[in-house]
Amino acid sequence: MATIKIKQTKSRIGAPIDQKRTLDAMGLRKMNKVVELSDTPTVRGQIRKVRHLVTVID
Repeated sequence: MATIKIKQTKSRIGAPIDQKRTLDAMGLRKMNKVVELSDTPTVRGQIRKVRHLVTVID
C-alpha cells in the first residue's frame, strides 16, 4: 500500500480543538515532526482539514 509523509509546519496554538485532535490522531504533536501514514481516503480527509498546518512530502 502507498504511504504519504506529512510534516507539521505550523503551530497548533490558536487552532480549534477539532483540528488539534486531528493532528493528535495523525501522530503530529510537535512542530517539524514527520509521520508516514498510509494513503487512504480517511488520511486524505484529515490532511484536508489541517492543510494550513501541515505539508505533504513526496
